[in-house]
Amino acid sequence: MKRIQGTSEQEREAKKQKLLKELGNRWLPYLTPKDAEFYQLWQENYCKLILREASRIPELLHKEVQQAFLTLRKHGCLFQDLVQIKGKNLLTPVSRLLIGNPGYTYKYLNSRLFTVPWPVEGSNIKYTEDEIFAACRAFSKLNDYLHKDTIQALNKLRFVKSEQNEDSTIFGMVPELSKSGLDMGDDMELKKRTTYNLTLLNYMDPQEMSYLKEEPYFGMGKMAVSWHHDENLVERSTVAVYSYSCEGPEVIDCDERSPEGRNPALWHVGLKIAWDIETPGLAIPLHQGDCYLMLDDLNTTHQHCVLAGLQPRFSSTHRVAECSVGTLDYIFKQCQLALQNVKDDMEPRAMHLRSLESSVIRQGEEIHNEVEFEWLRQFGFHGHRYKKCTDWWHLPMSELEGLWKKMECVTNAVLCEIRKKGWPMEQKNEIIADLLALLTTRQELRMEWCMRWPSSGLKDSTQNAAKLERLYTVTRTGLMRDSEHFAGY
Repeated sequence: MKRIQGTSEQEREAKKQKLLKELGNRWLPYLTPKDAEFYQLWQENYCKLILREASRIPELLHKEVQQAFLTLRKHGCLFQDLVQIKGKNLLTPVSRLLIGNPGYTYKYLNSRLFTVPWPVEGSNIKYTEDEIFAACRAFSKLNDYLHKDTIQALNKLRFVKSEQNEDSTIFGMVPELSKSGLDMGDDMELKKRTTYNLTLLNYMDPQEMSYLKEEPYFGMGKMAVSWHHDENLVERSTVAVYSYSCEGPEVIDCDERSPEGRNPALWHVGLKIAWDIETPGLAIPLHQGDCYLMLDDLNTTHQHCVLAGLQPRFSSTHRVAECSVGTLDYIFKQCQLALQNVKDDMEPRAMHLRSLESSVIRQGEEIHNEVEFEWLRQFGFHGHRYKKCTDWWHLPMSELEGLWKKMECVTNAVLCEIRKKGWPMEQKNEIIADLLALLTTRQELRMEWCMRWPSSGLKDSTQNAAKLERLYTVTRTGLMRDSEHFAGY
């Protein structure tokens, strides 16, 4: 099996160009259910992709979830995201909304989304409409259902011993455990990889899109979502997807092959082994209410795309987001850590610091940058959309902005302190070196954000930024004169 390796964005682009060059004017082969070898290929190379046909899912759950999609669309709760791809700011063709655990976020393509919280026992979440509450509750129910189904699917992969076990089949095929490379871990690890903490909802109407990219390797036709791995997930965690095609042109699932090899009227999920140029790909049709599970490490070893049909389509993509640095609890603890260096009894304008140790100052300024650029400015762009669903984020983000303003004062206090006389030169130089790097980064990021999303500014940030820039300029020029160690900095 021939593969091209690499991980970074530049390496991925290089791999893509190398693969396209090797292909020349030919297509890689791919199979659909109409091909005789389709099920064997699935069994041998894609056995961790499990399809749950709509008939296997409770009818009441279908009804609630599909109504929830339509409700959120009716209330204008689905939005295109502004993301960064290859250094360019682009709007996604797909409209989205993140729903999940209160206080959780999900970051992809340098864009942080904030969950509209689904109902949680003991929480006091206020929704703008009763219908929106019902919609969020429906996706919470779907999340619970998919969590249980995922554990069952993984356990069946773990314990399957006979090809006669029909419950472990994929269209009648049993995954060969020896080829699956399944690494389950203990029960705690299994729970960690299957407890979905959020779902990313997607909506797209191909009829309203002026341009959709052609699938570049297999000739599968128009793509709604290009080939990718889902980002920012717990390692080896499952991704579960519920698909719902709604109103639009009537679709006929005929037996005749289209020129592309698949029926272009139907939505499909495409699968391929990442950067493998020998193994055929799969195009699996998705009917209304079908689900599929990408188990274990499939999202890492393989890539998937979404091939457009004719009808508008919703999907609910349930994930175990890697949220160690992506929750409100985390960022508030970071703020508490940064502001431990401030004497409690001091007013902001007369702020005094407990320590001027270089490591303490550096830690505080790093957290300062994290709060501003990973949270406040991200929310400044995305925050308006959540008001259509709930005001849940308003209070914590206001509190976070207040803490950020204190950090602005801390920065000013540090700059004032290090300009005073009587400092040991070695300690002064160490602090200057750290501050120069961090303040330069801050100024560059502020300029970048002003260019990227001009309307995502913080309250009073223009005044604070201007003041900081003046202090930064004066401090850099003045203090660098004081030390020959920084003559060439």
